[in-house]
Amino acid sequence: MLSQILAVVIFIAMFVEIVRERIPRYAVALIAGGVTLVVVFLLAMQSVPAVMEALSFHSMGELTFWYTGHTVVNEMNEGINWSTIIFISGMMIMVEGMSEAGFFDWLCLRLAKMVDYRPVPLLICFMILSAVLSMFIDSITVILFLAVASVRLAHLLKFDPIPLIIAEIFTANLGGAATMSGDPPNIIIGTALGLTFWDFLQNTGIIVLVGLLIIVPYFYFCFRKELKGGVGKAGLQGMSLDPRAAISSKLKFAISVFIFVFAVVLLTTHAMTGLTVATVGVIAAILTLATNRAPIRLLKRVDWQTVLFFIGLFVTVSGLEQTGVLEAMANGIAAITGGKLSLMVIIIIWLSAIASAFVDNIPFAATMVPVITSLSTTMGVDLNTLAWTLSMGTDIGGSATPIGASANVAGTAIAAREGHPISWGRYCKYSAPAAGIVIALSMVMILLRY
Repeated sequence: MLSQILAVVIFIAMFVEIVRERIPRYAVALIAGGVTLVVVFLLAMQSVPAVMEALSFHSMGELTFWYTGHTVVNEMNEGINWSTIIFISGMMIMVEGMSEAGFFDWLCLRLAKMVDYRPVPLLICFMILSAVLSMFIDSITVILFLAVASVRLAHLLKFDPIPLIIAEIFTANLGGAATMSGDPPNIIIGTALGLTFWDFLQNTGIIVLVGLLIIVPYFYFCFRKELKGGVGKAGLQGMSLDPRAAISSKLKFAISVFIFVFAVVLLTTHAMTGLTVATVGVIAAILTLATNRAPIRLLKRVDWQTVLFFIGLFVTVSGLEQTGVLEAMANGIAAITGGKLSLMVIIIIWLSAIASAFVDNIPFAATMVPVITSLSTTMGVDLNTLAWTLSMGTDIGGSATPIGASANVAGTAIAAREGHPISWGRYCKYSAPAAGIVIALSMVMILLRY
C-alpha cells in the first residue's frame, strides 16, 4: 500500500511540474524516474529485480527486439520501452540530416510557388502537407520546420502567420494519428502492443482521412477572412523565395531523400520483413551519419532532451505499473462499464481526450497502455479496438490546447519567438471545437466498425 501511494504521489508531482513549465520537462521526468527507482522500488518494495525490470536493459539483448521473423511479438514490458527510444532517436537523426540538406525549406517553398504565394491557398496546402508528412515523420519535427516556413512567408507576403500555425499544429496531430510513426503516443502504443505501421493505417488511418475531409474546410471557413490580402507574387522582389535556393548541395539533397524513402519503405513493410521499428530507426540513423561530412555536429543538433524525457517518463510509469496502481485503474473502468466494450470505448476516448488536452499526451499514453492491456486480459475485450480508441483520444485531445501535445508547444514557442505570440484564448477558440468534432467522429466510427 505504501509503495502505491508513493508511486502515485511521484507521478502526480511530475505531472504538476510538467504543466507548470518552470523546470525543463526532461529534467522533471528524469528526477521523477530516479526518485521512483530509489524510493518506490528500493526503499518501499526493497526489490532490486523491480529496478532491473524498470530499466529493462535486458530487452535489447533479445533477438526479437531487433528481428521478429514472421510472428507478431508483443513488446510490452514494465519499464523503459527501448524500442520507442531507439526508433525516435533514429528518426530524429534522419530528419536533422534532411533539414541540413534543405529538404523541408525546398518543399515548403515549392508548394508556396505553386499557389502563387497566396495566403488562403497556402493555408490549405500547408494543412494537407502537415497531415501527410506527419504520417511518416513525428509531428513535433513537422511543426518545427513548417512553423518557421509559415512565419518566413508571412513576413514577406504581409499576412498574419498565426492562422497557418494553429491549423498546421492541428493537422499535424491529426495526420500523425494515422500511422505508428506519426505522433509519439502512437509510437508508444504500437511498440508496446506489437502493432504495425499498416495496422494503424488500416484502422486509425481511415478515421483520420474522414476527419481531414471535415477539418480542412473547417479551418478554411475559420480563417479565410483573416488571410485575405497579402502582397502576393507581384509584390515580391526578385527570386527571394526560389525553392532551388534552399538546396546547397544537390548530392546531399538526393541522398537525404533516398534515406527518407528507404526508411518509409522499411516502416511500411516491417511486418513482412520481420525488422522491428528499433532496427528501422538504427538503419536510418546509420545511413544518415555515414553519408554526412560532419556526423558529430549533426548529433549535437538532435533534440536529446526529448529522448531523456521519454526515459524518465517510462521509469515513473513503471512505478505505477509494478505497484498495481494501473491494474486498479483498469478494474475501476471495468466495474463502471460492466465489461461492455461500447462503454469502454466511450469512456476511454473522452477520458483520453480531456486529460490529454491539459497534460502532455505522451505521459498519458504511456500510462494508459498497461491499463487497456489489463482491461483486455481481465474482461476479454478486443485489445486492438481499445488501442485505436486510446490513439485517437490522446492524439486529437492533445490538439485542443497549447500544452496538450509536444507539437503544440513547439509551434506556439516558434510563433512567440518570431514575434507572433498565440494566446490560450485564440488557440482554443479554433482548436478545441475542432478536437471535439474529430473525437465525436472517431467515437462513432469506432463503435460502428468494431
